[in-house]
Amino acid sequence: MPKNKDALSRYRWIDERLRNKRLPKPTLDVLIAYVSEKMDASISTRTIQKDIQDMRQDPELNYMAPILYERSSGTYRYEDESYSISNIPIEEADLQGLEIAIGILEQFRSLPVIQQFEDAILKIAASLKMNRQTLEHKGMIKFSRTAQYKGAEHIPDIVDAIKNLEVIRIAYQSFDRNEPKEHWVEPYHLREYQHRFYLIGKSQKAKGGTLLTFALDRIVKLWPTNTNFDEKNFDDASYYRHAIGITVLEGEPQNVVLSFTPHQGKYIKSQPIHTSQQVLEDNEKECRISLNVVINPELHMLLLGYGANVKVLEPEQLVQKMAAETAAMKELYS
Repeated sequence: MPKNKDALSRYRWIDERLRNKRLPKPTLDVLIAYVSEKMDASISTRTIQKDIQDMRQDPELNYMAPILYERSSGTYRYEDESYSISNIPIEEADLQGLEIAIGILEQFRSLPVIQQFEDAILKIAASLKMNRQTLEHKGMIKFSRTAQYKGAEHIPDIVDAIKNLEVIRIAYQSFDRNEPKEHWVEPYHLREYQHRFYLIGKSQKAKGGTLLTFALDRIVKLWPTNTNFDEKNFDDASYYRHAIGITVLEGEPQNVVLSFTPHQGKYIKSQPIHTSQQVLEDNEKECRISLNVVINPELHMLLLGYGANVKVLEPEQLVQKMAAETAAMKELYS
């Protein structure tokens, strides 16, 4: 079970007291009094005893703190005097996650909610950068650099428009047009996918009130309209429930059956493609799974990326689509 904020604070104060060499080694009563004072609350004996045990052994925390109890003096200390829970190395995936998060936050400094924590964000970013450079210099880790989010400058205005239920006017340059097209949009939701941000909303010129998706990197210009719209109950979780990626097409989700090679299947099982994924067969010949998703361009691209490690079995329209794509690819190399 994830530890709450109070528990994490107690671990930090216990760690601080155990590392303080200017004071005598603490007894249990001293630790209780110290943590209680720092927390400005009465902490029980049982709580501190459990905290010490968790710091020693809890695999979720992964501190594995070498806390020794000296029976003769009734005191606690670290067996390794240089140890601190703050020195626990961060795994590569964690560092990459932090790098992406900090990169996003740095680009959105103009948002009021981010400005409140700007100093903290800059400190974390500087520390992360130094640690990453040190690790890379030692040859321990190599990071792929986080992409810059083109169009991110529009986010503050879009966020304000979403909050204020205000229609925005945009000049949108799609890839299949020579000139930008103007839209008056009721903005509902912002979403990030593969280093790009997207706006989901209703273009007031679109027929039938269809939701459209606009990539922020293709918005040439944005203007306020000082025109409000009625609040819409847009549920992003429901909207994207059956989609892989950003494109949600009309129609019901379909049962997609895929046969992966046994080796590729190990990766698919460890990191499912979609929340609806179910393993149908898993043997020395194949790993067969099913997905309940809409057929969209992102699914096509994902499957093509697996190459000969996957075969589409259902539905027939997707089988034919993949067959046509692979035939066209074969022509390029014949």
